[in-house]
Amino acid sequence: MRLPEPRGPLSDALAHDLATGSALSASTLGIGERVAAADDDAMADDDLQLSLAIAYELHYRGFDDVSEDWEWDPALLQLRAGLERRHLAAVHDLVGPISVTGEPIDRQLTALIDADDSPSLSSYMAKKGSLDQWREYLTLRSVYHLKEADPHTFAIPRLSGRTKAAMVEIQADEYGGGSAARMHSELFAGLMRDLDLDAGYGALWDDAPAAAFASVNTMSFFGLHRRWRGAALGHLAAVEMTSSEPSRRYSAGLRRLGYDERTTVFYDEHVEADAVHEQIASVDMCGSLVAAEPDLAADVLFGAATSLAMDGLAARHLLGAWEAGRSALYRDRALAA
Repeated sequence: MRLPEPRGPLSDALAHDLATGSALSASTLGIGERVAAADDDAMADDDLQLSLAIAYELHYRGFDDVSEDWEWDPALLQLRAGLERRHLAAVHDLVGPISVTGEPIDRQLTALIDADDSPSLSSYMAKKGSLDQWREYLTLRSVYHLKEADPHTFAIPRLSGRTKAAMVEIQADEYGGGSAARMHSELFAGLMRDLDLDAGYGALWDDAPAAAFASVNTMSFFGLHRRWRGAALGHLAAVEMTSSEPSRRYSAGLRRLGYDERTTVFYDEHVEADAVHEQIASVDMCGSLVAAEPDLAADVLFGAATSLAMDGLAARHLLGAWEAGRSALYRDRALAA
């Protein structure tokens, strides 16, 4: 895992300091303050999203050319906090207001999902997605799926009782139930290899668009902050409640292109696992959390709404680019410019 190519002044300065120094320069901190104070679309800001992803990655596997001592550097955490504030404000703008009712939280989650009107990327990929479009889609998704489950897992130590047990049950399946070969991240890597993509961890960061980082950065933010543990659980619940049927369609799209179960196993696994996880996530996990801490109901719904909104953002990015006859990847866009 190498530091990615910069996408602007902040990611350039940050990568330079991480690779060559022992402290953030005053220049880097100043650039960070300006980026954090900017008022344009944070979700489309490649420099912001990549810089935030770099800061978060220090809590995952780190970078080969960066000292592990950076993980808890106070100045870096201060810079990251500024970027987080801008990112979170953009998430709130994207999601809009959240209403909490007296219904059980699982029913409120279901109602929220039923009201989502995001475009169906899975339907497009099932019926029309070309091989090149599949490779672009997998490149975008690789930013998350090669670390699948890790952002949500950060929330486990912040939980207790039935809530914690339910989340561990879900996450254990994500990690293959003890089999490294069955870990969902490894199944996704196999899918990438079958479509002739580099499945190395972080290998395609330079190609992935801002939407890919915005999605994972949101998960990392929720998982790494105890204050947002309710949102982390709501986000996970929405993922589990909405992935079974889309996974079936993605599998059908790959089979339409001539791939067999060796390649589709990643999606086939989600069709089965997430159908089981839906009730565990919404009733056992989120239901138990809200029963113990009723004030977190709004956060649970906010996390779920964010999951839906981020999927919609990625779908609109991909489908919009393809409809316009251009690549949806960052590097292709940068080369064209």
